[in-house]
Amino acid sequence: MTIIRSITFLIFVVLLTPSLQARCSGTCQQDYAIPTTPDYKDSTQWYIQDRQADADIFYVISTETGDYQSPEGYFYHYADTYNDSIRTALKGEMTGVDYLLSGNLNYYSPYYRQCTLQTFGADSLVAERLPLALWDVGRAFNYYTQHLNKDRPFVLVGYSQGAMAVLQLLQEMDNATYDRMIAAYAIGVNIPQQLLDACNRIVPASGADDIGVTICYNSVRDPSCAIQLLGDDNAVAINPVNWLTDATPAMLVTVPSPRIAETEQRADTLTVSLEPVTHLLLVKGFTGTDYILPLIGKDGNYHSREIWLYRKQLRENIEMRTKAYLLSH
Repeated sequence: MTIIRSITFLIFVVLLTPSLQARCSGTCQQDYAIPTTPDYKDSTQWYIQDRQADADIFYVISTETGDYQSPEGYFYHYADTYNDSIRTALKGEMTGVDYLLSGNLNYYSPYYRQCTLQTFGADSLVAERLPLALWDVGRAFNYYTQHLNKDRPFVLVGYSQGAMAVLQLLQEMDNATYDRMIAAYAIGVNIPQQLLDACNRIVPASGADDIGVTICYNSVRDPSCAIQLLGDDNAVAINPVNWLTDATPAMLVTVPSPRIAETEQRADTLTVSLEPVTHLLLVKGFTGTDYILPLIGKDGNYHSREIWLYRKQLRENIEMRTKAYLLSH
C-alpha cells in the first residue's frame, strides 16, 4: 500500500477512540514520548493576526519537524508545541505564509503535534502517527469556529501534512461551517477518486472565482519525478497560474528560491501545464537547486516550492474568491 492509500484509509475511518485520545497527552510507555496536548484556549498555541477584516485564513502548516531527543533522553516523533526550539521552525512557516498570502485578511494558524518528516518514510509509521496530528488540528479548528471566527467567512489552507489535515476537516465539517467556507486550498497532496466520491464537501475548483471548492496541485519537472508520499492516484488538480483544469500551458516569471534575496537571483521563465492523465502540474524551466526534500524528495520534484512559486497567483486568487463570496452573500 502506498503512503497516500494509508492516508486515505485513515481519513475515511479514523475516529479517534477514547483509548487513543487517552495516550495523546504526556509521556507514553513506548519507545518514544508523546508531547503534551496543546490547549487551544492558550494563546501561545496560536499564531494570529487580527486585521479586523470581514474574512479569515485558517492555515495548517507543513512538516517542519524531524525526529529529535530531549535532554532527558526521550525520543520524539511529533512536534512539541511548548518547546521554544521546536516552535521556531513552526512559527517561521506561519509568519512566512501570512506574509505571502494573507493580504488584508485575518490569519489564524495553530501549533499542532505534527508528525516528523521521518514518519513519511513508511506506511506503517503514517498509520501509527498521523491520527494524532489530525486530532490536534481538528480540535484547533473546532476551537477556532466556536471562539475565534465569530461567524465570518474563511479560507481553509493547508500545505503538505497540513493539506492532509485540511482533507480531514472537510469531511468533518458541518453544514453551517461549510456554508461559510470561501474555498479550501489543499496544496501538495493528492485527492484520490475514492475520497472525492465519499466526501461531498470536496468539490474540485473549475475556475478562478468559484466558491466552496477545493484547490489542489502538485508540481514536478515530469511525471517520473513524483514522490511516493503522494502516490499515483489523484483526481483533483488545477493550474494555479491560469486557473484552468485542462492542459493549456501558462507562463510564469519568478525567482526560484525563498532562501536567497530576490535581488541576488535571476528570474526563471517557467512554463506550467497540467498533465491530463496523472493530474500533475508540469513545470519547465526551473533552475533552483535547494528544493529537494530530505529523506523523501527527489530531483525534479518541487513539493517544497508549492506555495513560493505561485505566491502572487495564490494571494490574488484568495482575494478574488473572497470578494466573490462576499458579493454572493
